[in-house]
Amino acid sequence: MKTNNRLIVITGASSGFGLEMAKEFANDGYSLLLLARRVEKMEALQLPNTMCRKVDVTNKEEFEVAVREAELEYGKTDLIVNNAGMMLLGDIATQDAKEWKTMLDVNVMGVMNGMQIVMNDMKDRKSGTIINVSSIAGVQAFGNHAAYCASKFGVTGLTRVARGEMAAHNVRVLSIMPGAVNTELLGHTTDPNIIEGYNNWKESVGAVNITANDVAKTIKYAYQLPQSVSLREIIITDTMQDA
Repeated sequence: MKTNNRLIVITGASSGFGLEMAKEFANDGYSLLLLARRVEKMEALQLPNTMCRKVDVTNKEEFEVAVREAELEYGKTDLIVNNAGMMLLGDIATQDAKEWKTMLDVNVMGVMNGMQIVMNDMKDRKSGTIINVSSIAGVQAFGNHAAYCASKFGVTGLTRVARGEMAAHNVRVLSIMPGAVNTELLGHTTDPNIIEGYNNWKESVGAVNITANDVAKTIKYAYQLPQSVSLREIIITDTMQDA
């Protein structure tokens, strides 16, 4: 195994993209801070040089305590992947507004918290990378995705603003926008008819072959390019997804 003493922080690391990123970066010997609400899922990986903490990304104080603890152990954060997210699909005319707030808090405020925790140190060091996991729904509208699109368009926009603010400090701020991928994300949706319709759509367009690991490898590739190279925005979908 390669060894690398740079610290990587990954939120939403208990499943999907986050879990696969944890394994990919561990294979290259990075030190890791894995954050999620289900700490047992992360601990079960038994990855070396890894700290796992139960954290709600909407709680900035809790989030920052975990990051500072890891930095004392492994050094300053070189990469943060703001991956934690919720997808609660619904008809905007009938969806419970509590679901809107949950998505906006986790998908937008959680990302902003993560960025703010590491940005000043990165500016001072004139190095570092922030990767925000948005979605193709952050640049394109889909039915029953109103609040989800609102949150992910928000992530896309704030990432673009942060990129402009950090560029002069040699800090990369990237946005990854996956399309339909088989993860636990759809399981957050509470309307079974919408879940069925989404799965039928995914089958109809053939968007079933891309994996969470494919997305994780893409994120690792973007990070491992030289600091002077910024893949600002990456839309990654199954080849057969046509929308």
